[in-house]
Amino acid sequence: MTSGAGPGAGPGAGPRDNGAAAAAERFLQALRARGSSVHTLRSYRTALDGYTGWLSANGHDWRSPSRAAVRAYLGSLSQGRGRRTVAQRLAALRSFYRYATREDLVAGNPLAALPTPRQPRRLPAVLSIAETERLIDAAKEEGDWAPVGTARAAMERALALRDVAIVETAYAAGLRIGELAALSIGSVDLRRGEVRVTGKGRKERISLLGRPARAALRVYIDEGRPVLARRAAGAEHRAGGADGDSGTRPDAGPADTGIMFLNHRGAALGARGIRWRLDRLRVAAGLPEGVSPHTLRHSFATHLLDGGADLRVVQELLGHESLATTQIYTHVSPARLRAAYTASHPRARRQTPNGASDAGSSSDSAAD
Repeated sequence: MTSGAGPGAGPGAGPRDNGAAAAAERFLQALRARGSSVHTLRSYRTALDGYTGWLSANGHDWRSPSRAAVRAYLGSLSQGRGRRTVAQRLAALRSFYRYATREDLVAGNPLAALPTPRQPRRLPAVLSIAETERLIDAAKEEGDWAPVGTARAAMERALALRDVAIVETAYAAGLRIGELAALSIGSVDLRRGEVRVTGKGRKERISLLGRPARAALRVYIDEGRPVLARRAAGAEHRAGGADGDSGTRPDAGPADTGIMFLNHRGAALGARGIRWRLDRLRVAAGLPEGVSPHTLRHSFATHLLDGGADLRVVQELLGHESLATTQIYTHVSPARLRAAYTASHPRARRQTPNGASDAGSSSDSAAD
């Protein structure tokens, strides 16, 4: 960590450091031991570097900064940064001080009384069922253009089978992109329709696969993946790139590691490659910008709720630690809202004079 005067600078080891760098490193090591992701560790390190660096540059002790000093730092942090970034930095610093308090490094949390900037409520974007099917159809059509019987045709068909399996699996199981990229053959039970994944915090969960996803995976494993895996063994090579995924040289493919989804060189298809392929499919399907693997996860949850699934079941399948995280999907599920209103409101099913139920009109009124 290096010293600096601005809120983005790192802490120094000068006279005002007082062990800040060592305490921050111990905290990050504790997070790493708990299974925090690389992205979380990077974000927290940035927050700590900026905070302790600012305090050191302005003559404050990180163990007991005054309320005025903390507010001054917050003011400098807010300059040129969005409320979401400020909130993330504050969350990281509060977590750091909770750790430091438990370890008897500080007497208390000087940030505890600071209000978190109010965040704008953003609902997740989801695809309709028809749009999801268009995305799958676009993947199926990807390999149709190459001349039949050629090595190029075999490769393009293998990539198309893989892409169909990716979309079907992401949508059927609600996987995060990291979970999708790390999926192994051994973690999928096609007979039972189950997939075992390790999510955030190294927590393992079981998600489910419907018949279309199981069928797509079976065809890919039997017919598509062997074509791609042979590239890693050196049976076939080509210099061009069918994926947007960077990897080893075409003549230096690694041995098959058992990862489910492979790129055109036979190596594991990484998160960047999955995003690139999905964006190609999005364009081919005529869908708007912004469709990502996480959009399929959002769509998975929303369509389950639309179909009447219990919120806690969706929480379990998504791997959310808190039910509050899952509840966001109730706000993008109009069918669930309508069904809940119709089933719960005492006059939602009031009979009209001619004996017909006017539940639909009551629900319409509620939506205005």
